Amino acid sequence: MRKSHPVRRVVLATAATVSGVVLMLSLKPSTDPASAQAGGTPPQQTAAAQESAQGGTGAAAGGSVTGDVVQTQYGPVQVRITVSGNRITKAEAVQAPKGGESDAKTALSIPKLTAATVAEQKSDVDTVSGATYTSEGYKKSLQSAIDKANAAAQQAQPSAQPSQPAGGGGAAAAKTVTGAVAQTQYGPVQVRITVSGGKITNAEAVQAPKGGTSDQKTELSIPKLNQEAVAAGSADIDSVSGATYTSEGYKKSLQSALDQAGG
Repeated sequence: MRKSHPVRRVVLATAATVSGVVLMLSLKPSTDPASAQAGGTPPQQTAAAQESAQGGTGAAAGGSVTGDVVQTQYGPVQVRITVSGNRITKAEAVQAPKGGESDAKTALSIPKLTAATVAEQKSDVDTVSGATYTSEGYKKSLQSAIDKANAAAQQAQPSAQPSQPAGGGGAAAAKTVTGAVAQTQYGPVQVRITVSGGKITNAEAVQAPKGGTSDQKTELSIPKLNQEAVAAGSADIDSVSGATYTSEGYKKSLQSALDQAGG
C-alpha cells in the first residue's frame, strides 16, 4: 500500500476548512432584525404614519377659521381665514367651482378676492367681473368665517375684563346681526349687517332675487344698497332705479337687523 504524503494531507484539511466556512456564510440571513434595531436604525414608517405625525398640530394652533360651504350655480365655495391680533393675515378658498369654464373663472377671481380680503379686512369686497357667482359665494363664506372668529374672540375674553370702548376697532367689539327675510314679488331678500361702535361697518344681502332678469337687477342694486346702508347708518336709503321691489325688501330686512342690534 502506498503511504499518503504529509503535505497532501495538510492541503486536503485546509480545503475542507475553507469549504465549511463558505457554507456557513451562505446560510446566514442577509439581514438580522435584532442587530438592525440594536444598531439604532429606525423601522420604516408607513405613509399614513408620517402624515399623521406631520398633521398633529391642528388648525386651532394657527388661528385659522373655516367658513360655511356656500353652494353657487357653478359649484361650492368655502373660505378659510387666518386671524392674528384681531386682523385677517391670510385668506384662501378651500373649495371653489371647477371644471370647464369654471377653472378659468376661479383662477381669475380667487386670487383677487383673497388679496382684497386681507387688504380691506371685511367681507364686503368688490365682486370680480366675469365671476359674479363665485365672488358672491366667496363673500358669504368669508362672512361666516369672520363671524366664527368674532365669536371665538368673545369667548376667549376673561369675564372680568372690561368691555372694549366703542370704536375700538377690535374684532371682538363688532356685532353681526341678520335681519328677517322680506318677501318681494321676485323673491326673498335678507340683509346681514356688522355693527361696531354704534355704526354699520358692513352690510350684505345673504338672500336676493335670482333667476332670469332678477340676476341683473340684483347685481345692479345690491352693491349700491350695501354702500348706502354703511354710509347712511340707517334703513332710510334711496331705492335703486329699476330694482324697486328688491330695494324695498332690502330696506325692510335692514331695518329688522338694526332693530335687533339696538337701533
